[in-house]
Amino acid sequence: SFAAGFITGCLPAVALTMSTTTTPDMDTDALAAKITKQSSIVRQLKKDGAPSEQIGSAVDELKELKTLLASLTIAEDGKDSFDKKAFDDMVIRKMFVIPSFEIHGGVKGLYDLGPPGCALKAAIVDTWRKHFVLTESMLEMDCTNLTPECVLKTSGHVDRFTDLMVKDPETGECFRADKLLEDAIDALLEDKTKIFTNEEREDHLRVQRQADAFSPSELDNLLQNVYQVKAPSGANFSASFPFNLMFKTTIGPEGTSVGFLRPETAQGLFVNFRRLLDYNAQKMPFAAAQIGLGFRNEISPRSGLLRVREFTMAEIEHFVNPDDKAHPSFGNVKDKELVLFGRDDQLGSGKTKTMAIGEAVATKLVNNETLGYFMARTQLFMEKIGMDPARLRFRQHLTTEMAHYACDCWDLEIQSSYGWVECVGHADRACYDLKVHSQATKTAMDATQKLEKPKDVTMAKLKFDRKLLGQAFKADQRVVSRALESLAEDWQDFEPIAKALEETGSTEVDGYTITKEMVTWKKASKKVHEIKFTPSVIEPSFGIGRILYSLLEHSYYQREGDEQRNVMKFNPSVAPNKCAVLPISSGDEVNAVVDAIASDLMYNDLSTKVDKSGAALGRRYARADEIGVPFAITVDFETLENNTVTLRERDSMAQVRMPKNDVSTVIGAMVHGKMSWEKVLGKYPLVQVAEDGEVAKTDSSTKTVVVSTSRGRFSRPAPAK
Repeated sequence: SFAAGFITGCLPAVALTMSTTTTPDMDTDALAAKITKQSSIVRQLKKDGAPSEQIGSAVDELKELKTLLASLTIAEDGKDSFDKKAFDDMVIRKMFVIPSFEIHGGVKGLYDLGPPGCALKAAIVDTWRKHFVLTESMLEMDCTNLTPECVLKTSGHVDRFTDLMVKDPETGECFRADKLLEDAIDALLEDKTKIFTNEEREDHLRVQRQADAFSPSELDNLLQNVYQVKAPSGANFSASFPFNLMFKTTIGPEGTSVGFLRPETAQGLFVNFRRLLDYNAQKMPFAAAQIGLGFRNEISPRSGLLRVREFTMAEIEHFVNPDDKAHPSFGNVKDKELVLFGRDDQLGSGKTKTMAIGEAVATKLVNNETLGYFMARTQLFMEKIGMDPARLRFRQHLTTEMAHYACDCWDLEIQSSYGWVECVGHADRACYDLKVHSQATKTAMDATQKLEKPKDVTMAKLKFDRKLLGQAFKADQRVVSRALESLAEDWQDFEPIAKALEETGSTEVDGYTITKEMVTWKKASKKVHEIKFTPSVIEPSFGIGRILYSLLEHSYYQREGDEQRNVMKFNPSVAPNKCAVLPISSGDEVNAVVDAIASDLMYNDLSTKVDKSGAALGRRYARADEIGVPFAITVDFETLENNTVTLRERDSMAQVRMPKNDVSTVIGAMVHGKMSWEKVLGKYPLVQVAEDGEVAKTDSSTKTVVVSTSRGRFSRPAPAK
């Protein structure tokens, strides 16, 4: 069922490091650190091509550590008050998230957002755009989802996004080859009719552990000859073949131009760097941003919105001088405290540290100011939309996780029922992206920066033999000469070229073979007023779907003493509906006032939900609570007498009576963070209102206290001292 798939399923691997509980016999944080360290060892052994026996032994140790940690956390998990089933049922029933094409059986990894889910996502994206794009004066783009093959070939996606697949020749159904092998070995070892010695069992398990490391021919031999795995039709599977996780298509009717639905939004910003730099009047540093869809043809989508085939991303590419990664606004956030899980702590104590980002950058735990600045701004964004700060942490990538070109990477992880899940990546990608596109297209991706004071630099003065260059490179001779001239601007860059030409007579530059006869040089110095460089990129990348799901979990609770009363405690700024307007009766006079109030609220851009149903008032309050409406206005008979209404706050269920004409102003101020509910309580008189709608007048001068009963929460006269 969707309910089972939405909440249950395989946890992300990082979830195994989430525990912070302890027992008298074992510190689980330290145990989690051992798991992280052992995982890193296993990855390195596989990368180095270590003997299978050595890898198998390391994997066995890793499994034992994971089993021990799982057993230690069972008791703590049992204490979790989060009711997953009730949450999941409500999410579907209220149409926050529903399976796509449900009446046709649905498709794994595809989900639709219903009215409240759509409004919540729009509010999150709007807050993100204001928090980052507008505040930081970023250059926003909206690039095409369809990307030519050459772009993704250059970025490395065409080669890296692959898994080995096999096909049922009768039905055409495809399967992931390594998973078939793993399942076949599981089935074999669980077969009660077969008896294995310990050595035989270990041999099978060793093969299983290496399933994702075999070549296509090795996998084919194991599936067909050793384990004799058959397709569902009974036929032999086809030979294994690489399956790219990108959605492939053709551009144009001829079918000759290959394209893909983009797996990320970043490439559109990288290839437009030169135009963005020109638009920004050549000023550095600057940031570009994009909100849009990404597509990944996941083989086994699971965990609800955490692993899907189509998803919304919000990405920032901050272009900066690689030799100066200071940020002009870092001082504004340097005192912001973050929960940091550095690589040394992951491999050592297993415990996080709470530290001001300024200290983290000063001690080089975080590589540079710009990276630290965006980490702090991400924390502030999460708090602004209502995420629980106690369930946020930044985890640093281990050295075995990072790409070879990356300087430092930190993931903002959010704790939910799935454990700690990466929702925002912060990566210092160095100059890699611009360089590979520059090399592939022979297009300069450089920026310049004026110096406050001119400085003397040592460079190489070149003289080309244009005839030899033309004969050797023809139309590319200018590309070659520009590449050499670029290197010659700094003697440190050109010196290895000069040394190679002198010692061997030739060298490679950007894929071209240069001989000593083509160019002569001499060392010289010159005074420069500006420097030229290929910018580094600091990239915060937000998974909006994962953030949305985590916010749903963090916002959900049940009224104390009444598990049937579900509440979503969204911040007013992101709540799908800001206010509910409810009539106490169905009379025409009352409904006319309801319509007028709703019209005024919506005129002021405050999304409003009107509920004129015949259900009891308490039931209508509960409906509004389930979709997270923060405020509810009730139009009653007193409204017709003196033009006042009651205003209810969702979480406290306290109500005040105020003039009808104040409603839009007060609610608008609270939605935009300019007024708190506490200030409203101080300005307007509390009223005694049970959740069944009974109202009694209260003298504004009488001191009251808010109390809870089985019927709800309302004010009573304060007890005499």
